[in-house]
Amino acid sequence: MVTRTAWELVEDVPDPEMPWVTLGDLGIVRDVTTGADQTVRVAITPTYLGCPAIEAMRADVAEVLTAHGYRVEAVELRLDPPWTPAAITERGREKLAEAGIAPPRLIENADTPVFSPSALGSPDHTVTPLSLGVRCPNCGGIETALLSRFGASPCQELRRCSSCGEPFPAVRS
Repeated sequence: MVTRTAWELVEDVPDPEMPWVTLGDLGIVRDVTTGADQTVRVAITPTYLGCPAIEAMRADVAEVLTAHGYRVEAVELRLDPPWTPAAITERGREKLAEAGIAPPRLIENADTPVFSPSALGSPDHTVTPLSLGVRCPNCGGIETALLSRFGASPCQELRRCSSCGEPFPAVRS
């Protein structure tokens, strides 16, 4: 009965809180290992450490694999390395924007400390680059203000655009 690979099936599972994007789109799937007799082990990393949807994700992954003839050994959490917004695929970013949810902006090497000999006058000092604002999904404005740290789900925040004045959800970064 197995016609699609376990990776393909797991990556196509819709996110329980934002079903227009998949676990693959969000970069949640970390590993899918198949063994003898179509057994599968899956590792996923939630976008938010206290994600209330993680049990639904586990159940949905197990259900789709079982429905396609796989035997699920485990759907386990992998918290190291933690999820970052850089894990969202380009397709995921497009789907989020189409749904009116601002995807986090990609900043090259944002998580990597940068050597800065002028910072504090010490040649050994490093700094982390500044984060840029969130782009409004309605008008594209870049000046937005945080209204609430939590939106419709814990992995979202609520913002307002200074250009068009519209509130919008954004994936927390």
